[in-house]
Amino acid sequence: MSDADGIVEANDTREEIMEATFRALSEHGYKDLRVRDIGEEMELSRQVIHYHFDGKYDLLSSFLAYIIDQYEGSVEVAEDMDPRSELDARIDQCLFGPEFEEFTHWDRMKVYHELYAHAQNDDEHRELFEEHYARLRGSVVAVIEDGIEQGVFREVNAERMGQLVTDVIHAARERRISLGHDDAPEEARAAIDEFVLDSLERGD
Repeated sequence: MSDADGIVEANDTREEIMEATFRALSEHGYKDLRVRDIGEEMELSRQVIHYHFDGKYDLLSSFLAYIIDQYEGSVEVAEDMDPRSELDARIDQCLFGPEFEEFTHWDRMKVYHELYAHAQNDDEHRELFEEHYARLRGSVVAVIEDGIEQGVFREVNAERMGQLVTDVIHAARERRISLGHDDAPEEARAAIDEFVLDSLERGD
């Protein structure tokens, strides 16, 4: 087997473990999760988990990095997209997508937010979430700054505006997941349009 084949095989194994972790977390939750539960969700031997990871904590830390990478990598923005359209695309992706073959966006967000809730007691996981939050917020701020520079948006505090949009997105997702308010993302999207994005655009 070539080195390239070995890398592909290792990546495939890692992805299978990560997806098995999704299934196990969805069924058992973070508090009651055991490595054995993840192994039962895989066709591969449970020993492969112990080969790749030094216990449950190491596995969950890698899993958290995996879902963050997966989430961020799903945002697709064309290079020639105008600032308003880019903001729309980034906000929609955070609130409504992406979709995956096995789990929906909200299945994955449920697991994401459960780990998020436990991060307050875990320095390493909190740092991963903080970095992820900073990148999401930064991407919104950058688009607003570009729009201001191009004369498409009026002069505003881009940092504060980006903070507001990002916080509304997080609050809406949490309301849907924790309280079962299925219309929370749509309501948040309408409010962002009416009170934020529409007000950003310069009048003719």
